[in-house]
Amino acid sequence: MKICINEQSRDVPEGATVADIVETLAINPKFVAVEVNLELIPRDEHATHKLSEGDQLEVVTLVGGG
Repeated sequence: MKICINEQSRDVPEGATVADIVETLAINPKFVAVEVNLELIPRDEHATHKLSEGDQLEVVTLVGGG
């Protein structure tokens, strides 16, 4: 199915979850925020939040610094 991640179209398997996308992008799940269709998905729901055709995701990594 097709979804959009950070304004880029991607094909992902049916039944993919937010956690699957984070893993595919090789991002540490402790340092990421994911929004699906303008709704922030809590980290403890990443593994259970299934994506649907046409979903729009924004994936933001958190970086420390000073």
